[in-house]
Amino acid sequence: MSAAISLQPLLDGRRLWRGQPAPRPASNEPTGHAALDAALPTGGWPEDALTEVLLPADGLGELRLVLPTLARHTQAGRDIALVAPPYLPFPTAWMAAGIDMRHLHVIEAEAKQALWAAEQCLRAGCLSAVLCWPRSADDKALRRLQVAAETGHALGFVFRDQRAALNASPAALRLQVEPGQLRVLKCRGSLAPARPIPLH
Repeated sequence: MSAAISLQPLLDGRRLWRGQPAPRPASNEPTGHAALDAALPTGGWPEDALTEVLLPADGLGELRLVLPTLARHTQAGRDIALVAPPYLPFPTAWMAAGIDMRHLHVIEAEAKQALWAAEQCLRAGCLSAVLCWPRSADDKALRRLQVAAETGHALGFVFRDQRAALNASPAALRLQVEPGQLRVLKCRGSLAPARPIPLH
């Protein structure tokens, strides 16, 4: 029978080191939604990283999620790109949301080219945010987007069908949009909150 060993004498004698998790620096990219910022470990979007937004259908508020960030970027003179959006932006609504349309670029791409185009935009280093709607993407394609976002120091947003939640993803943040709320499925640096977040 083995004897129980107390770690306390080893800790007290400084013969055993207890690591402490390093706090993540606060994000310089608030989402514009106080409840979401409070739920994320850095208080905002993960910088230079990919965020995956999963949807059961288009039009549940997925753009409201990112419009405050896009407005802040374009008003600061920073360019953003939409790659293969399912619908063309309605300029009046986007301007009402604070988007400076002079800094918004829409890139039309066929389904096979959308991921490649998004990767090039993220990697370029001249865009502060890139939004993409790929019809299909495996974890290898998403990893390339994650690396491209790191390389180009850009925010990457990928909007996908919620069925993709069953598959692993290298995205730093995964959100699932539901009617009137969203769930954090994965967030780098912390456990995802168990409760849904209201989305107004």
